[in-house]
Amino acid sequence: MISRLLGRLIALIEWWAVCLLAGLAVVVCLGVFFRYVLNASLVWYDEFASYMLVWLTFFGTVVAAYHQRHIGFELVVDKLAPRTRRVVDFVGEAAVLGFQFVLFYYGWILTERMGDETAISLPWVKVAWVTSVMPITGGLMLLISLTRLAGILSRRPNAQEARGTWSGSSSE
Repeated sequence: MISRLLGRLIALIEWWAVCLLAGLAVVVCLGVFFRYVLNASLVWYDEFASYMLVWLTFFGTVVAAYHQRHIGFELVVDKLAPRTRRVVDFVGEAAVLGFQFVLFYYGWILTERMGDETAISLPWVKVAWVTSVMPITGGLMLLISLTRLAGILSRRPNAQEARGTWSGSSSE
């Protein structure tokens, strides 16, 4: 049930990331058009585009974490014995969980401290709105890692894992 809800939430986040990317493209194109065609630069577009890129990066990281698309050592880990792999998976995911906790906790503190600070070229945009992406995505990735850790602890080796370790042959 939780994994199904998490999957739906990630699907929404993917659409949010697509909207951020499309919005970023529009803002940058507007900035270029105004600067080079109309000779009237928009003072806000660069800062706003930077904020959108930060949000896109963080939300994209959540999607990548859910789909396990971050850098890893699959070539090595997949060849380990099932029990050893389970231990390595657990240790790796626990380390990731620690980083995500740091992101969530210190992102929360940063967002609180920004309070009523506003963006330089966009006085109606509070910096806390921009930095809120850190605790939001940190919390989402914490949830992903906690469900993954629960899965590691509760699962038994499946048929593929039970076949054994890598023999070292390049033809395998």
